[in-house]
Amino acid sequence: MHPHRTLVLATRNPGKTAEIRDLLQHYPVDIKDLTAFGPIPEAVEDGVTFDENAYKKASLTARVLGLPALADDSGLVVAALGGAPGVYSARYGGPNATDADRCARLLEAMAGFTDRRAAFECVISIAVPTGPALTYEARCEGLIAETPAGANGFGYDPIFYYPPLKHTFAELTREEKNRVSHRGLALRELAAEFDKVLAWIQYQMPDPQPVVCLRDD
Repeated sequence: MHPHRTLVLATRNPGKTAEIRDLLQHYPVDIKDLTAFGPIPEAVEDGVTFDENAYKKASLTARVLGLPALADDSGLVVAALGGAPGVYSARYGGPNATDADRCARLLEAMAGFTDRRAAFECVISIAVPTGPALTYEARCEGLIAETPAGANGFGYDPIFYYPPLKHTFAELTREEKNRVSHRGLALRELAAEFDKVLAWIQYQMPDPQPVVCLRDD
Protein backbone atom coordinates (compact mmCIF):
# COMPACT_ATOMS: atom_id res chain seq x y z
CA MET A 1 0.00 0.00 0.00
CA HIS A 2 1.17 3.50 -0.81
CA PRO A 3 1.02 6.11 1.98
CA HIS A 4 -1.61 8.81 1.50
CA ARG A 5 -0.07 11.73 -0.38
CA THR A 6 -0.99 15.32 -1.20
CA LEU A 7 -0.54 16.28 -4.85
CA VAL A 8 -0.77 19.97 -5.75
CA LEU A 9 -2.10 20.99 -9.14
CA ALA A 10 -0.37 24.14 -10.39
CA THR A 11 -3.67 25.67 -11.48
CA ARG A 12 -6.59 27.72 -10.21
CA ASN A 13 -8.94 26.27 -12.83
CA PRO A 14 -11.76 24.43 -10.98
CA GLY A 15 -12.73 22.43 -14.07
CA LYS A 16 -9.21 21.06 -14.47
CA THR A 17 -9.03 20.23 -10.75
CA ALA A 18 -12.36 18.39 -10.84
CA GLU A 19 -11.31 16.39 -13.90
CA ILE A 20 -8.06 15.20 -12.32
CA ARG A 21 -9.73 14.44 -8.98
CA ASP A 22 -12.22 12.26 -10.82
CA LEU A 23 -9.48 10.40 -12.71
CA LEU A 24 -7.47 9.70 -9.55
CA GLN A 25 -10.32 9.16 -7.08
CA HIS A 26 -9.41 5.54 -6.36
CA TYR A 27 -5.81 6.29 -5.39
CA PRO A 28 -4.49 7.31 -1.93
CA VAL A 29 -3.90 10.90 -2.98
CA ASP A 30 -5.38 14.20 -1.82
CA ILE A 31 -5.67 16.54 -4.82
CA LYS A 32 -5.34 20.24 -4.03
CA ASP A 33 -4.94 23.17 -6.38
CA LEU A 34 -3.45 26.61 -5.79
CA THR A 35 -6.69 27.99 -4.33
CA ALA A 36 -5.92 25.97 -1.17
CA PHE A 37 -2.75 27.99 -0.53
CA GLY A 38 -1.76 31.61 -0.12
CA PRO A 39 -0.19 33.61 -2.95
CA ILE A 40 2.83 31.92 -4.50
CA PRO A 41 5.15 33.22 -7.24
CA GLU A 42 4.04 32.76 -10.85
CA ALA A 43 6.31 30.66 -13.03
CA VAL A 44 7.79 32.51 -16.00
CA GLU A 45 6.69 30.46 -19.02
CA ASP A 46 9.63 31.36 -21.24
CA GLY A 47 10.52 27.83 -22.32
CA VAL A 48 10.75 26.99 -26.01
CA THR A 49 8.88 23.67 -25.60
CA PHE A 50 5.71 22.56 -23.82
CA ASP A 51 7.90 20.21 -21.77
CA GLU A 52 10.02 23.10 -20.43
CA ASN A 53 7.02 25.23 -19.48
CA ALA A 54 5.16 22.36 -17.79
CA TYR A 55 8.29 21.55 -15.77
CA LYS A 56 8.81 25.20 -14.81
CA LYS A 57 5.30 25.41 -13.36
CA ALA A 58 5.41 22.04 -11.59
CA SER A 59 8.92 22.51 -10.20
CA LEU A 60 8.29 26.03 -8.86
CA THR A 61 5.08 24.93 -7.16
CA ALA A 62 6.77 21.88 -5.61
CA ARG A 63 9.73 23.90 -4.32
CA VAL A 64 7.60 26.69 -2.85
CA LEU A 65 5.09 24.39 -1.13
CA GLY A 66 7.36 21.44 -0.31
CA LEU A 67 4.90 19.02 -1.92
CA PRO A 68 4.80 17.05 -5.18
CA ALA A 69 3.11 19.10 -7.87
CA LEU A 70 1.54 18.55 -11.28
CA ALA A 71 1.36 21.04 -14.13
CA ASP A 72 0.51 20.84 -17.80
CA ASP A 73 1.29 22.94 -20.82
CA SER A 74 -0.37 22.58 -24.17
CA GLY A 75 -0.99 24.34 -27.42
CA LEU A 76 -1.63 24.17 -31.13
CA VAL A 77 1.11 23.50 -33.67
CA VAL A 78 0.39 24.19 -37.35
CA ALA A 79 2.57 22.58 -40.01
CA ALA A 80 2.26 25.37 -42.60
CA LEU A 81 3.26 27.96 -39.99
CA GLY A 82 6.40 26.14 -38.93
CA GLY A 83 4.84 24.90 -35.71
CA ALA A 84 3.32 28.24 -34.65
CA PRO A 85 1.61 29.30 -32.49
CA GLY A 86 3.10 26.49 -30.36
CA VAL A 87 4.13 27.57 -26.85
CA TYR A 88 2.66 31.00 -27.62
CA SER A 89 -0.82 29.59 -28.27
CA ALA A 90 -2.40 31.31 -25.27
CA ARG A 91 -0.66 34.61 -26.10
CA TYR A 92 -1.13 34.56 -29.88
CA GLY A 93 -2.56 37.91 -30.96
CA GLY A 94 -1.42 39.80 -27.86
CA PRO A 95 -2.18 39.77 -24.13
CA ASN A 96 -5.69 41.19 -24.52
CA ALA A 97 -6.79 38.98 -27.41
CA THR A 98 -9.90 36.83 -26.93
CA ASP A 99 -10.25 33.25 -28.12
CA ALA A 100 -12.19 34.56 -31.13
CA ASP A 101 -9.38 37.05 -31.87
CA ARG A 102 -6.77 34.28 -31.81
CA CYS A 103 -8.84 32.04 -34.08
CA ALA A 104 -9.35 34.92 -36.51
CA ARG A 105 -5.64 35.74 -36.56
CA LEU A 106 -4.73 32.12 -37.21
CA LEU A 107 -7.22 31.81 -40.06
CA GLU A 108 -5.79 34.99 -41.55
CA ALA A 109 -2.27 33.57 -41.29
CA MET A 110 -3.46 30.38 -43.02
CA ALA A 111 -5.00 32.20 -45.99
CA GLY A 112 -3.76 30.62 -49.22
CA PHE A 113 -2.30 27.50 -47.60
CA THR A 114 -3.60 24.17 -48.84
CA ASP A 115 -1.65 22.27 -46.17
CA ARG A 116 -4.07 22.56 -43.22
CA ARG A 117 -2.40 19.93 -40.98
CA ALA A 118 -2.27 20.80 -37.29
CA ALA A 119 -2.03 19.10 -33.93
CA PHE A 120 -2.81 19.85 -30.33
CA GLU A 121 0.03 18.81 -28.01
CA CYS A 122 -0.01 18.42 -24.24
CA VAL A 123 2.77 17.73 -21.74
CA ILE A 124 2.11 16.88 -18.08
CA SER A 125 4.96 17.27 -15.59
CA ILE A 126 4.98 15.90 -12.04
CA ALA A 127 7.80 17.38 -9.97
CA VAL A 128 9.10 16.98 -6.41
CA PRO A 129 10.73 19.76 -4.35
CA THR A 130 14.27 18.49 -5.01
CA GLY A 131 13.85 18.95 -8.77
CA PRO A 132 13.30 15.59 -10.53
CA ALA A 133 10.14 15.20 -12.59
CA LEU A 134 8.09 12.66 -14.53
CA THR A 135 6.69 13.59 -17.94
CA TYR A 136 3.61 12.43 -19.82
CA GLU A 137 2.72 13.74 -23.24
CA ALA A 138 0.13 13.23 -25.95
CA ARG A 139 -0.78 14.62 -29.36
CA CYS A 140 -4.03 14.87 -31.31
CA GLU A 141 -3.83 15.28 -35.09
CA GLY A 142 -6.32 17.32 -37.09
CA LEU A 143 -6.79 20.08 -39.63
CA ILE A 144 -7.35 23.83 -39.50
CA ALA A 145 -10.88 24.46 -40.72
CA GLU A 146 -11.61 27.15 -43.30
CA THR A 147 -14.15 28.81 -40.99
CA PRO A 148 -15.04 28.44 -37.28
CA ALA A 149 -17.79 26.00 -36.34
CA GLY A 150 -19.37 25.04 -33.01
CA ALA A 151 -19.94 26.77 -29.69
CA ASN A 152 -18.46 24.29 -27.20
CA GLY A 153 -14.94 24.14 -25.78
CA PHE A 154 -12.51 27.04 -25.75
CA GLY A 155 -9.36 28.36 -27.39
CA TYR A 156 -8.84 27.09 -30.91
CA ASP A 157 -11.56 24.43 -30.70
CA PRO A 158 -13.86 26.12 -33.29
CA ILE A 159 -11.18 25.90 -36.00
CA PHE A 160 -9.63 22.53 -35.11
CA TYR A 161 -11.30 19.93 -37.33
CA TYR A 162 -10.96 16.32 -36.16
CA PRO A 163 -11.37 14.04 -39.24
CA PRO A 164 -12.28 10.77 -37.44
CA LEU A 165 -15.40 12.41 -35.95
CA LYS A 166 -15.97 14.78 -38.90
CA HIS A 167 -16.44 17.80 -36.62
CA THR A 168 -14.43 20.59 -35.04
CA PHE A 169 -13.62 20.21 -31.36
CA ALA A 170 -16.16 22.98 -30.64
CA GLU A 171 -18.90 20.85 -32.22
CA LEU A 172 -18.19 17.90 -29.90
CA THR A 173 -19.56 17.36 -26.43
CA ARG A 174 -17.05 17.62 -23.60
CA GLU A 175 -17.15 13.84 -23.18
CA GLU A 176 -16.51 13.24 -26.89
CA LYS A 177 -13.64 15.71 -26.92
CA ASN A 178 -12.03 14.32 -23.75
CA ARG A 179 -11.92 10.83 -25.25
CA VAL A 180 -9.70 11.95 -28.13
CA SER A 181 -8.08 15.23 -27.08
CA HIS A 182 -4.38 15.69 -26.38
CA ARG A 183 -5.03 16.53 -22.73
CA GLY A 184 -7.51 13.71 -22.23
CA LEU A 185 -5.06 11.18 -23.68
CA ALA A 186 -2.17 12.44 -21.53
CA LEU A 187 -4.30 12.37 -18.37
CA ARG A 188 -5.50 8.82 -19.05
CA GLU A 189 -1.92 7.69 -19.59
CA LEU A 190 -1.04 9.28 -16.25
CA ALA A 191 -4.00 7.61 -14.51
CA ALA A 192 -3.10 4.20 -15.97
CA GLU A 193 0.39 4.44 -14.45
CA PHE A 194 -0.44 6.27 -11.23
CA ASP A 195 0.69 3.37 -9.02
CA LYS A 196 4.16 3.84 -10.54
CA VAL A 197 3.90 7.61 -10.02
CA LEU A 198 3.13 7.14 -6.33
CA ALA A 199 6.04 4.71 -5.95
CA TRP A 200 8.34 7.25 -7.64
CA ILE A 201 7.15 10.05 -5.34
CA GLN A 202 7.70 7.81 -2.30
CA TYR A 203 11.25 7.06 -3.49
CA GLN A 204 11.98 10.76 -4.05
CA MET A 205 10.25 11.90 -0.83
CA PRO A 206 10.50 9.07 1.72
CA ASP A 207 8.55 9.43 4.94
CA PRO A 208 10.64 10.71 7.88
CA GLN A 209 11.82 7.88 10.10
CA PRO A 210 11.27 8.20 13.87
CA VAL A 211 14.43 8.71 15.89
CA VAL A 212 14.67 7.08 19.28
CA CYS A 213 16.74 9.00 21.81
CA LEU A 214 18.46 6.72 24.31
CA ARG A 215 19.32 8.22 27.66
CA ASP A 216 22.52 7.15 29.28
CA ASP A 217 21.55 7.08 32.92
